[in-house]
Formats: sequence, structure tokens, C-alpha cells
Amino acid sequence: MGKIIAIANQKGGVGKTTTAINLAAALGALEYKTLLVDADPQANATSGVGFEPKNIKTGIYECIINEVEPEDIILNTETPNLDILPSHIDLVGAEIEMINLPNREKMMRQALNKIKDQYELIIIDCSPSLGLITVNALTAADSVIVPVQCEYFALEGLGKLLNTIKIVQSGLNKDLEIEGMLLTMYDRRLRLANQVVDEVKMHFRDLVFDTVIHRNTKLGEAPSHGESIIMHDASSKGAVNYLTLAREILQKNNMTKIDNSEKIINTE
Repeated sequence: MGKIIAIANQKGGVGKTTTAINLAAALGALEYKTLLVDADPQANATSGVGFEPKNIKTGIYECIINEVEPEDIILNTETPNLDILPSHIDLVGAEIEMINLPNREKMMRQALNKIKDQYELIIIDCSPSLGLITVNALTAADSVIVPVQCEYFALEGLGKLLNTIKIVQSGLNKDLEIEGMLLTMYDRRLRLANQVVDEVKMHFRDLVFDTVIHRNTKLGEAPSHGESIIMHDASSKGAVNYLTLAREILQKNNMTKIDNSEKIINTE
């Protein structure tokens, strides 16, 4: 059974989609069969791995609204061991269409359960909101990663997200866990960035990943080429960061395929 991890934060511009794409690609590069699920109507994860959203005729929308089989929609990407369940703009209307349906919060779970056994890890890129589609993603997930930008107002809105997670845990998915808080867009030269790191670690302690995602030009360039950072520049700081994050997650979940002697996390 594949582990499902949602990447969620209703605050935009925190590196959520960047993390979803590149964590999934890093897991694929480490030879784990991985599925990236684009649950955002903006479809940035879809375009970020090389597919033009306007050419996508069927996606996650059809899975949860029309009960189309997900295995009929999944696409292979250029990245080794990485597939994508794509999105397109029709997903915008899904929340309205779902509102009167029975078990409306569990429709994504029902869709992903059909293909869960085919993957070792499934990464869901959530939309920057706390609407019904995000609730569906959290209900389907085993755990959630929360990207936190190393800038002013980093903790703004996190209380609402954590409250939503608690609501999902209490009524829809009692097994949902917080995989971790991921510090993103870190620039060690900035005093503010270091203050944010200290503040987040003080608030969330062991929930904060050791791995920190540094600001990196290549991370910004990769989506314009329709590539993950692994395919765009595997030697870049961004690629190293996401490979390190992937290893940290695998070790945390006792899923690693490497020897104990190699279980070293380098956060620099």
C-alpha cells in the first residue's frame, strides 16, 4: 500500500507546488514508484512536469466527479519512476458540483484507493485554499507536509490550516498525521530568514524537518522548461535539497533502501 502525503498550505507563494513536484521527482530518482496528484485547478504541477494543461481532457476532476478510473488518466513523466494524475481548469467547478453529493469529502480517497497499491508513495499538490478539494486531499492522505516560507508573516494563517487538519482528524480521517513543517525559500544571509527558522522550530519543535529548502535560481527556472529540478539540473542546490528531504521522509517512515551507514542527513 502506497503512503499518501498531501502538501498543503492555504497561503500562496510558499513553495507548495515546487515541493510537490520536486519531492515526487526526488523519490522517483531514488527508485521509488511515485505518483504526483495535481489537486489544484491552476494545474501548475501538471505543467511543471511537462504537460500543457489546456491539452489535458481528463484529470482528477473526472475521477472525483464522473468516477472515471484513475488508471485511465495517469500519465508517465520524463522523470524516472514518476507518474502524474493531472489537473485542468474544470476542477474550479468541482467544489460546487460536489456540495450536495453524499460522502463529498471522501471522493478523492475513493479514487486514489483504486490505484494506491500500484505506488510506493503518492504526493498530492493541494490548492492554496482550505476548500472542499483540499479537505478531500487531507481525507485521502496518510500525512501532510506544510511548507513554511522563511519570510515575514511565515506563521500567518497556519492556525487555520492546523485547525482544518484537526477537523479532518476528528471526523473524516482519524489516522491523518503531520509529516512535518518544511522551511522553504531560505537565504542564510538574511537575518529575518534565520529568525523565522528559529521561530518555527520553537513553535513546532520535532515537527520541523531537518532539511531546509534554500533559495535557488534553478528551482525557479525548472517549471518554465516543464521539468522537475532533478531533470533540469541534478547538481543544483535545489536538487540536492529535495533529494535530502526525500531521504529524510523515507528514513522517518522506515522505507529506506539504503544501508544504515548511509543514513546521514546533510542540511547544509
